[in-house]
Amino acid sequence: MPIRRPISAFKKTLTNLAQTSHYQVIMDAPYPVRRYLLDRGIDPFFITENVGLLCSSASLPGSSYATSDIVGNFTGVVERMAHTRQFTQIDLEFYVDKDYKIVKFLEHWMEFISSGSQVNPGRDGYFFRMRYPKDYKTDRTRIIKFDRDYAAEIEYTFFGLFPLSINNISVSYDSSNILKASATFNFDRYVCGPVTSLDFVRGINFNNIIKNPSTPPVIYRTGQSLGNESGVRGVTYKPGNVNPTIVR
Repeated sequence: MPIRRPISAFKKTLTNLAQTSHYQVIMDAPYPVRRYLLDRGIDPFFITENVGLLCSSASLPGSSYATSDIVGNFTGVVERMAHTRQFTQIDLEFYVDKDYKIVKFLEHWMEFISSGSQVNPGRDGYFFRMRYPKDYKTDRTRIIKFDRDYAAEIEYTFFGLFPLSINNISVSYDSSNILKASATFNFDRYVCGPVTSLDFVRGINFNNIIKNPSTPPVIYRTGQSLGNESGVRGVTYKPGNVNPTIVR
């Protein structure tokens, strides 16, 4: 039997919903692709800073399980067991800058994937030979979803990501609009939650919650002694509930 509840009982829940327009895309490319793009006028700064900023539309990834039916464990019962996790592709849409760098970024990344023949592509008889996956897949692309108060966020890190296709870009003599380019990206897997080394030290990797968030963090700087340890190199960040990490 349903329970009668006043509006005030769930008003707080329904007025604190996430919105679609607050997100950040951090795009990256492996070193062989960066070097290939640099020869075509696409510098690394444009990749790491501007490509994500020009991403006008993105999608958070989804996944599913491939299953097998098992018969015989229980009489008259068919059990379904998961054996493989499958990841869907994601679509990203970008504003096109006046220098068309975003189009070159997508086109030449895909061009690099099939440019292993080392033959002039303008000649007759040109053929495609694929590069090794480690040369064109990147493991450092992220999508961070947050809201305007920056109070909470959810982060996705993609492993083995590369552009799978570029969609047609429509142009016409009708009234001018902002030109957009969209592409479909494939990836091997993703991780939900922060995965950097600093996130591990802070204890917030994989969406973990720090046990004592009120404990102030401690930052050990170069040359500061940690007990009997000395000669610390760089800066080590540690929350109050985590033992210090010493970097030599």
